[in-house]
Amino acid sequence: MDDIGHYIGGRTVAPSGGRRQPVWNPATGAVARHVSLGNASDVALAVDAARAALPAWADTPPLRRARVMNAFLQLLNQHKDALAAIITAEHGKVFSDAQGEVMRGIDIVEFACGIPQLLKGDYTDQVSTGIDNWTMRQPLGIVAGVTPFNFPVMVPMWMFPVAIACGNCFILKPSERDPSPSLLMADLLKQAGLPDGVFNVVQGDKVVVDALLAHPDVKALSFVGSTPIAQHVYETGARHGKRVQALGGAKNHMVVMPDANLEQAVDALVGAAYGSAGERCMAVSVAVLVGDIADRIVPLLAERAVGLVVKNGMERDAEMGPLVSKEARDRVESYIESGVAEGATLVADGRGLSVPGHEQGFFTGGTLFDNVTPQMKIYREEIFGPVLSCVRVADFNAALDLVNAHEFGNGVACFTSDGNVAREFARRVEIGMVGINVPIPVPMAWHGFGGWKRSIFGDLHTYGEEGVRFYTRQKSVMQRWPASTPKGAEFVMPTSK
Repeated sequence: MDDIGHYIGGRTVAPSGGRRQPVWNPATGAVARHVSLGNASDVALAVDAARAALPAWADTPPLRRARVMNAFLQLLNQHKDALAAIITAEHGKVFSDAQGEVMRGIDIVEFACGIPQLLKGDYTDQVSTGIDNWTMRQPLGIVAGVTPFNFPVMVPMWMFPVAIACGNCFILKPSERDPSPSLLMADLLKQAGLPDGVFNVVQGDKVVVDALLAHPDVKALSFVGSTPIAQHVYETGARHGKRVQALGGAKNHMVVMPDANLEQAVDALVGAAYGSAGERCMAVSVAVLVGDIADRIVPLLAERAVGLVVKNGMERDAEMGPLVSKEARDRVESYIESGVAEGATLVADGRGLSVPGHEQGFFTGGTLFDNVTPQMKIYREEIFGPVLSCVRVADFNAALDLVNAHEFGNGVACFTSDGNVAREFARRVEIGMVGINVPIPVPMAWHGFGGWKRSIFGDLHTYGEEGVRFYTRQKSVMQRWPASTPKGAEFVMPTSK
């Protein structure tokens, strides 16, 4: 029941204010502990610690920074199940899913271990007579990350390993709903030899986010959350002269063609729609059923939705755990009510689910709608829960038009046995991440993550080589020595000679 505090300058810091809020165990509905909510003074303290650490860390050779990341990698592998257990305890997702989250975060740390190669610049000999030109990438300085509740380990690791390896100091504002993993990661970084002040954690809510956006020494901020907040963060950060990448909401479609492997498509939809109780930005929430496959697939989906094993996420046979909070559960169930009111066919209803021994937990069962139309609220908006909507269309072009018309452009999938359909879909769909017979196409660590349209605000995606570019700035150097310098002033624009 200890309060969860900040981590600043290599040590746990007592909060300067008195605000705090409960951290719930979603499976039991009980308060597990409380988290302190920071303010602008706590952000200033973290910035001061980062400012003190920055000159030496930025000047540390990339290979030595990579060795710290490698030591961190070894510690993560030793403690990965402990991290996963904390995720399950505070978020609610099943333990095996939490283990997968940690492993995807570890992938980014492995990528960051290659930072000496990633920071190499370009060199051109003799761009003009006696002149050479080269580029280098240098750190921005103090950067920050604001991360969501649904991936309390993986999403922070999308950010801070690359940022730190590039020579920056980092301030993390984790979700106040599941804040504990941030402190374990901070402890492992310290054990790995990271100097104090290079990585800091300020717990909190909007007050902390606003303070990070306003602080003049925070040069860049990466954000993952809902679209309205992402847009606010991007616009506010830009007004304060910051570099910002803000990843927003999603409404991910999975197009199922008539020639798709039916069994594989059902498995994919069930796992992608109901895994992690639908609390994934890459969850499939819309099944676009083309032609006559709808009549064949909907009964199979209904059977699987009703038969989901919904339990405390630490139980080995659990397929789906609770939602993160009572508010999240109530919100999801209000969307189900909206779908019914607007005329969608409710095939499987997850409302009112009671799990024996966990009657006070925040559970909602798998829900399936058929005959959903684009005008309905459950189609237009991100639900972030275990609700799958089936939309019926006549042909491939209608399916493509439907996907492209949506305001979000995060992820999409197409299940088909036709190579030409797959090729045309991948080329013509206006979505940032595309899966062909892959329901959740989350790119690997070296490729980078990010959607299109109102699913992202900013020019660069997160992690991968685009992450390296986001956390660094390019410097171009032109060099000439006196022996090759011509005599006399030149008053014309320099050209290659």
